[in-house]
Amino acid sequence: MPTPAFDSLMMRRALDLARLGTGHTRPNPLVGCVVTHEGRVIGEGWHRQYGGPHAEVNALAAVTDESLLTQSRVYVTLEPCAHHGKTPPCADLLVAKGVAEVVVCNLDPNPLVSGRGLEKLRAAGIKVETGLLEAEGRWLNRRFFTSQEKKRPYVVLKWAETADGYLAGPYYQPVPISGDLARVAVHQWRAEEQAILVGTRTALHDNPHLNVREWPGPNPTRVVIDKNLSLPPTHNLFDGKQPTVVYTYREKANKGHVDYVMLSEAEDLFPQILGSLHQRNVQSVLVEGGPTVLNSLLKDGLWDEIRVLRSPRRLNGGVTAPKPGLSGLREHRKLGDDELFVYVNGSTR
Repeated sequence: MPTPAFDSLMMRRALDLARLGTGHTRPNPLVGCVVTHEGRVIGEGWHRQYGGPHAEVNALAAVTDESLLTQSRVYVTLEPCAHHGKTPPCADLLVAKGVAEVVVCNLDPNPLVSGRGLEKLRAAGIKVETGLLEAEGRWLNRRFFTSQEKKRPYVVLKWAETADGYLAGPYYQPVPISGDLARVAVHQWRAEEQAILVGTRTALHDNPHLNVREWPGPNPTRVVIDKNLSLPPTHNLFDGKQPTVVYTYREKANKGHVDYVMLSEAEDLFPQILGSLHQRNVQSVLVEGGPTVLNSLLKDGLWDEIRVLRSPRRLNGGVTAPKPGLSGLREHRKLGDDELFVYVNGSTR
């Protein structure tokens, strides 16, 4: 019988494997799998790409001696699927291979799976254990769980502020605040989140590209709020190089990679936007400002994670950064001369 320490070690390995799929499996979750026999790893794999083989398929395919599977213990970070999607059900595969035991980190909240995978395994006589490193698994797949349970994307608020609490110069004049390491981190975050959102003023004054340049990974879908369609069509957001969604109160036909979505002025703005993004299968959105957008989402409690980059630089005036009075600090570390503070909403933990 494996020890609790061995079980935890194997599940952590499965979680590490799952992370390798970051940015490539969405809207599917990140899943890793490790197959062991008498305390030895005989196969492992992860879900590499949306539409491709799942983690269990890849892990079982890596086992060179399938006769060992009848005495194997399989560790998987999410409940094996029980329905036909892009690929056949993984629960059926585990049953067909005759594995002895399956240890699951998280149950799948997807109603197409939700408990059915475990039922199939148990009905076939496979011993099933659940909940190992459950909190770590939920954090890994926090975007997937938020999408399934809250019917909206996982919302990450990000801003850079000076030591004296400003995020732009007077009259929203763009000024460099963060250093090189912080800038690379921001591009990594853009690659990890499915969409990136800015308001009209930020789009107008900064004229951002909102793409990924200093980190390997896919560009996010650009999302901009332009209630009255006041942004110049020559701005970088409309260069057609990546999908862009414009939320507006005015009707306008789609053009190329730019979709115009008309919202109701009678309803709250951000619930409409987040609901629309959820319908587009967007699981996460990185909000890069500006202060009006950030403060509105903070006021409404429509956020899951906040990342603040604090620079030692001082501006002595300008546009004030949000001051939400946060608790729930999850991470604090140095990035060159800057400091990173990561906060998690209480409803997310």
